[in-house]
Amino acid sequence: MLGTIVNTGCIIVGSVVGSLLRKGLGEKYQHALYNAMGLASLALGANTFVQNMPKSEFPVLFILSIALGGILGTALDLDGRTKRLIAKRGGEGLANGLISACLLFCVGTFSIVGPILSATTGDNTFLYTNATLDFVTSMVFATTYGIGIIFAAPILFCWQGAFWLLGKFAASSPLLHGTMINEMAIVGGLLIISSGLSLLQVKDCKTLNYILALLVPVLWFLGKALLGL
Repeated sequence: MLGTIVNTGCIIVGSVVGSLLRKGLGEKYQHALYNAMGLASLALGANTFVQNMPKSEFPVLFILSIALGGILGTALDLDGRTKRLIAKRGGEGLANGLISACLLFCVGTFSIVGPILSATTGDNTFLYTNATLDFVTSMVFATTYGIGIIFAAPILFCWQGAFWLLGKFAASSPLLHGTMINEMAIVGGLLIISSGLSLLQVKDCKTLNYILALLVPVLWFLGKALLGL
């Protein structure tokens, strides 16, 4: 868990530093940083998708995942409920920023594969790399949205902790064989792209409504394992 603890700490420190720097930034500079995060989200999401798509054993699974996840998330209104909850405490801007930050921190390849590698091999390289990226990202987000971005830290800890436990206690499970992590990364790349479009105000895709799409590959591989396929 050392890598995850370091990653979480970097988000906390980055959020504090960014919130302190915020006071010295004018509105036009905050807007520039906002656009920078949107562009970075598009680049990171596209990179994650392009890197993992050629390795997919089920090229249409991500389409099924996004479709089913989107339908269920929209029915539950996950995006609207979450934004309203956060907005009550910090405003609509913080709600959008915190959701985008959590997606960037959590659904990238490093944040999914890293904890599993840490649990199974003791290699924290992915998590340390992710910690560096998240430190810079949280600092930039906090210059725009303030100290509220720090709430992404416990979310990241729980997210990576779940994958660490998955790797620790189920290393021999069929769930970790094949390309489950790869398929989740493909879906994650699309979610990051969606977040980038929202940050750039190109299209509000209500990204959080699609977050359940990440569960579809898990259920797919679970079903295969239970059926012995």
